[in-house]
Amino acid sequence: MSIAKRKTKPLANKKATSRFGAKLPSNRARQPLSPLVRKVILFNKPFDVLPQFTDEQGRDTLKKYIPIADVYAAGRLDRDSEGLLILTNDGKLQARLTQPQKNTNKIYYAQVEGIPDEASLVKFRHGLILNDGPTLPAGVELVEEPDWLWPRTPPIRERKNIPTHWLKITLKEGRNRQVRRMTANIGFPTLRLIRYQVGEYTLNDLAPGKWKEITLV
Repeated sequence: MSIAKRKTKPLANKKATSRFGAKLPSNRARQPLSPLVRKVILFNKPFDVLPQFTDEQGRDTLKKYIPIADVYAAGRLDRDSEGLLILTNDGKLQARLTQPQKNTNKIYYAQVEGIPDEASLVKFRHGLILNDGPTLPAGVELVEEPDWLWPRTPPIRERKNIPTHWLKITLKEGRNRQVRRMTANIGFPTLRLIRYQVGEYTLNDLAPGKWKEITLV
């Protein structure tokens, strides 16, 4: 029984050609991609706004305030906290601002119930043992109410017979509700919390609910 020989197709020319036979440029497949346009948004997050763009329960989110797509929060700022939230599409910047090993300072102003004494502040500065482990040393000092402060809606609940005071707190970490847990640990619960600065970025005169885009050089 004879075996039919299988016809083989001639090898195609390795150089790409168009449908009309013209040679295409040899570097067509190697053209570089367009560089990513870096976006950095500074936002003064109001109280009772979630630090995300969607929410199945219909609560206020970033979508109500920021009409820019493809940016994500560099670190969290809890719903009941206010102040500076940085949004970006730059992964390296996001890592630099959020990872503890990068040693990026974050400055908060906390209104606490009671007036902390120096012994309590020393404990805070040296680091505290929380339920998720010890904190890094932190900066803390008693300060007057900031002159740039805006009224909160709704206002905090104060007890008439207990005074309040403001603390300026500097952290290099960003654990879940860390400032609130640290002030509670030394016996002075946080009533109001505002993040003012992350790294080199500050609120300055940015009003609550407002945002601005900045250019990185």
